Amino acid sequence: MNKQILLINPWIYDFAAYDFWVKPLGLLYLASLLRENGYEIRYIDCLDPYHPDVLREPHMKPPKRKSSGSGKFAREIISKPHQLSSIRKNYNRYGITPPIFLDELARMHRPDLIFVTSMMTYWYPGVIDTIQLTKRVYPDVPLVLGGHYVSLCEDHAIHNSGADLVVPGEGEKAISRILKMFFDELPRFLPDFSDLDTYPYPAFDLVRHADQVPVITSRGCPFRCTYCASHLVNDGFRKRDPMKVVDEIEFWNRTYGVRNFAFYDDALLVDAKNRAVPMLKELLRRDVDCEFHCPNGLHLKEITEEISELMYNSRFRTIRFGFETANVKRQRETGGKITNDEMKDAINHLRNAGYEQEEIGMYILCGLPGQTAGEIEASIDFVKSCGARPVIAEFSPIPGTHLWNDAVSCSRYDLKNEPLFHNNTLLPCANDMLTYEMYDRLKARTRSS
Repeated sequence: MNKQILLINPWIYDFAAYDFWVKPLGLLYLASLLRENGYEIRYIDCLDPYHPDVLREPHMKPPKRKSSGSGKFAREIISKPHQLSSIRKNYNRYGITPPIFLDELARMHRPDLIFVTSMMTYWYPGVIDTIQLTKRVYPDVPLVLGGHYVSLCEDHAIHNSGADLVVPGEGEKAISRILKMFFDELPRFLPDFSDLDTYPYPAFDLVRHADQVPVITSRGCPFRCTYCASHLVNDGFRKRDPMKVVDEIEFWNRTYGVRNFAFYDDALLVDAKNRAVPMLKELLRRDVDCEFHCPNGLHLKEITEEISELMYNSRFRTIRFGFETANVKRQRETGGKITNDEMKDAINHLRNAGYEQEEIGMYILCGLPGQTAGEIEASIDFVKSCGARPVIAEFSPIPGTHLWNDAVSCSRYDLKNEPLFHNNTLLPCANDMLTYEMYDRLKARTRSS
């Protein structure tokens, strides 16, 4: 019998979490690669909003979901870590309950190897609990931990996670080492890591109810914004053939009936003439019955009249852009990827194409080192005056980014030694010129007419 490998998407532990088309894309790519090499794959998604046992839990409300594929997770209030005891908000476990998870583990054949992924650095308590419960059922099965938490806080993961091996970076590139270490085997198939189109499609067939599918047209980003970790978790900027991207969208649509797709790219519109434009034109030519969502923050500088019309006609329904701030000095300091005049032009193109003000979301960073409430308020008002909708994005300090040292020096929290303090709910770099009370007023200002 072929060796069996279990892949687990762990819980989120946080004050707030919402499913903006979230799927563990890296883990599902890894699942497909392991299948190509003859391994049997089992999958447990601790965040599964459609798990039938969750829907039967009397103390939990069924999570409200939208037809677009986004929505709430099931959740339970749990005890806060002592480091966060001063925060006057409920701390939650998002996803299935521990008894359901243990039952899932117990009902499967003993795996030969286990992979667990991770996302935000400050979500690590959910990762640790996932690993501890998994080890309770399968104490002798080797367990490998990867994902963003490991890539950004490797030492913390080594000393605290309980995993037998932690693997930073892209998991596919470590597969040979892992299989050799635990099975004394080498893969018979590996993609060309420089060519994303040689990767097998992610194993979305493992997902219980694929109400949406995330797609990537690239990995990484050519920009080096001071607050962003894209270059730390991806090896360079690699692009897919736009026709191959449309092939994948059409495959999931025709084969599984998926109608909603989210783009996870950090740089979807970069080099638009050779990438986004031909992709959008091909989507229109094939007339695939789909809607598209971009929650990750598109680059405003790339928005033209042509691209605006193509996006609108291709049914791009959720569009969000990384504007960050209207403060010219800080625009230059954080990466210089957009100017105020360029934003005005982009919004005009989008509005002329047919988008309404409420549909054009502009992320405004809140809580950067040294930032004041006045700067954020001015940015909110500027976005509104241009005909778009401001969306507050609370700053989370990320190890290894250019802003990290500034964040460490100005924060009242021990950012270096405790990833829990990276949590954007804390506004970890807030100061007397940006208090929680001011923040609440700024949030209300984004919603006022």
